[in-house]
Amino acid sequence: MYRGRIGGLYRWPVKSLRGERVAAALLDARGMAGDRAYALVDERPERAGTRLTVRQIPRMLDWEAAYPATCDGSPEPPGPPVLYSASGAAWAWDDPDLPAALADALEMPVSLRAADGQQDRGPTLLVTFEASRHALEVEMGAPVEIERFRPNLHLELDAPAFAEESFSGAVTIAVGDVVLGTTGRHTGPCVRCAVPSWDPHGRERWPELQKHLISGHDNTFGLIMRVVRPGAVQVGDPVTVSLEAPAADHHTG
Repeated sequence: MYRGRIGGLYRWPVKSLRGERVAAALLDARGMAGDRAYALVDERPERAGTRLTVRQIPRMLDWEAAYPATCDGSPEPPGPPVLYSASGAAWAWDDPDLPAALADALEMPVSLRAADGQQDRGPTLLVTFEASRHALEVEMGAPVEIERFRPNLHLELDAPAFAEESFSGAVTIAVGDVVLGTTGRHTGPCVRCAVPSWDPHGRERWPELQKHLISGHDNTFGLIMRVVRPGAVQVGDPVTVSLEAPAADHHTG
């Protein structure tokens, strides 16, 4: 068992746009409430209906999305996000001119889609660990921003660096009454795509980072998890991580 605290909470309202760091969040069957609840859709004839991601269009990182603040501090987003262009101009999600502004910036026709659970692996959470981020920074000999990996929960634990690479059994994370687990499909150590090789603003690519993850860490960083018991969490909340050994593989002959 490892112990620690929540060091950061991150929410990404629009898939593949920059997101927001929050003080509190609601974790439930959606993953993190409001996370990837909106997306941009490619409307080019040959790809019509396909969700756009940074993998195809790094310029998406020129744009930022954030939810308006709630009057009562509720971790449930109050409504659609506001988008901010590279110039800082603010656009309401339901502004009829927003699709044209995005199309102009991305140089392609787009439409907007609102739907919960648009994470790549379904309604899940990405959990990362500060010890692993710091060790990766040391290995690379350069700063490594955790935002490159687009986590939801970033934990400061007494676990060793890259401990998640050896988590082969069930993993349970408890934050007060909230419980996360590697249960169901598409959970466990997170195999990375090329997105972390882009800096958080999409200005410069660092291909050596992904090459290093592939050669040194089986291209994994962080854990994909699902919410087993829902509830609200805050930055600074104490955390325990419990590991269960994988079941023995019995063979008969």
